[in-house]
Amino acid sequence: MQLSFPYPETEHKLVAGVDEVGRGPLAGDVVAAAVILDPERPITGLRDSKKLSERQRERLYDSIAERALCYALGRASVEEIDSLNILQASLLAMSRAATALSVQPGFVYVDGLHCPRWAYASTAVVKGDSRVDCIAAASILAKVTRDREMDTLEAQYPGYGFAQHKGYPTAVHLEALGRLGPCAIHRRSYGPVKRAVQVQTRETARDHG
Repeated sequence: MQLSFPYPETEHKLVAGVDEVGRGPLAGDVVAAAVILDPERPITGLRDSKKLSERQRERLYDSIAERALCYALGRASVEEIDSLNILQASLLAMSRAATALSVQPGFVYVDGLHCPRWAYASTAVVKGDSRVDCIAAASILAKVTRDREMDTLEAQYPGYGFAQHKGYPTAVHLEALGRLGPCAIHRRSYGPVKRAVQVQTRETARDHG
């Protein structure tokens, strides 16, 4: 994949791509990645992580980790999501990923509509994970990292199906949420979780009434 709109100001500069994964789920952190690709070591098959199979993502994850000039991850916790809102938490995660790069970029492409408040020269690119190779690489790293974490959390919080739905509001997840109530990694500011908390509170009050 090649940049579809190379900006003149990026010429002769190291360019990073930044993307996040996990805005929609009811549970778990939002995870971001920042990647500076090495033009001397191109990676074929980069595209939006959502359009790749799990096997393709895993293969590309290994290629990016091996061939990128550098990459870094950042995150915002469930507590930060609930206190800041998901947009601000996503921007925070992306900022943390970019500042964690061992080699700092001269320009940053950010997936979406907004750039974090930072000192980098940058531009937001709508559907950037389908248009800009370094953003696509970042989306793959973030997606694989978060999916692996949700697989691990399945064992810690059994019964919710986190390994299956990765925290997204599927029918299976909503049924488990209603049956079990929220666990520690659920986002209390999200509507379905908020309603489950209210039901749980009413039932507790009734049981002790």
